Amino acid sequence: MKLTIFDIENWKEIGATLMRNKTRTFLTGFGIFWGVAMLAMLTGGARGGEDLLKRNFAGFATNTGGMVANRTSMPYKGYQKGRAWQMDMTDVELVRESFPEFEAVVPSFNAGGKSIKYGRNSFSGQLLGAGPDYTKIVLPKLYSGRFVNEADVMGERRVAVIGKKVATQLFPDGADPIGKVVDVGGTAYSVIGVTGDVSEVKINGSLDEAVIIPSSTFRRANGYGDIIDFLLVTGKPNANLSDLLPKMQSIVYRRHGIHPDDKGASWIINIAEMFEQVDMLFTGVDLLAWFIGLSTLLAGVIGIGNIMWVIVKERTQEIGIRRAIGAKPRDIIIQVLSEGIALTVVAGLGGICFATIVLAVLQQMNNPADAVSEARFQMSFTIAIGILGLFVLLGTLAGLIPSIKAMRIKPVEAINDK
Repeated sequence: MKLTIFDIENWKEIGATLMRNKTRTFLTGFGIFWGVAMLAMLTGGARGGEDLLKRNFAGFATNTGGMVANRTSMPYKGYQKGRAWQMDMTDVELVRESFPEFEAVVPSFNAGGKSIKYGRNSFSGQLLGAGPDYTKIVLPKLYSGRFVNEADVMGERRVAVIGKKVATQLFPDGADPIGKVVDVGGTAYSVIGVTGDVSEVKINGSLDEAVIIPSSTFRRANGYGDIIDFLLVTGKPNANLSDLLPKMQSIVYRRHGIHPDDKGASWIINIAEMFEQVDMLFTGVDLLAWFIGLSTLLAGVIGIGNIMWVIVKERTQEIGIRRAIGAKPRDIIIQVLSEGIALTVVAGLGGICFATIVLAVLQQMNNPADAVSEARFQMSFTIAIGILGLFVLLGTLAGLIPSIKAMRIKPVEAINDK
């Protein structure tokens, strides 16, 4: 026996039935179209928005934290509040020995307002002292040359990696800076590389506007001795910085005679926590997107149920005649459900196609050629099919009650219905 659902004549009849009231069919179909499109665009848009926000952290180790000394805000062991203190290399070694969970413990040095000159060209920027481990915290974008290495630090070499903006100002004719000697605050350095920012996160300022020299050279040239400006750490894959950073702070406080509860005596930054907040934010955005989309879908499903009720009412006599000439209850149910499913599938596919076009345009607009990472304004094929399948299921359920009512129509009463 040929199934009604595969009967071409049946589908022609479905089309004719839906077109009897074009306005009603269009409005119901548009509700379905917009509901599916809204849910798809919100889902893909939320993913792209998350990628755009995370792009700001590109090139920056996500499991990273840091500590900077500040004036004390509490008296302790005879010291008055407001005492200035500084971290040093002994603190660096203490943290390295105390926390095997840290993959890298990196001292950082910074001096701002330095005059940087080459010939008649000059630039005012900052001088950073760093070693090769610095790249475990921040991955700089290397345009040419190389970064500071261990031999540079051990030999206290007068070499420098200059920022992209610095290079542009000092060498406006586009000459290769590698091997050139620049003057930084009255000291000559040989340029070994040109670098720049990848991440929007800037702990020690912008690399584009800085000159980076070996940390040992920086300490000698600026009379730092063992003093450090910033203590940076990055944890191993399973390390929880939210637990480790307070412990690190406590150990350093104990050595410098600072009250254990003095939160104002140092500034702690936890990039890992920022990432967790971003993930939580977009989990909420995803839930909101699904709530709004499903609410819109529900409105469309209600529209399907209404139009099915109206179709059953208008075709009461026709259904009665079908029953009288031998149509089975299953045939009536399939006929009514097919009309709702057909409208749902056509409008739903249109909504997914529209959403795909919109997301493709957004992806093109938000991914310039120099972008450090891709913002994926996309929805996967699985999600697209899942959305359409969900709507078809809901549409089927919405048409089930009207179809059961149609099946229960008695032929004699239906034929006499006015």
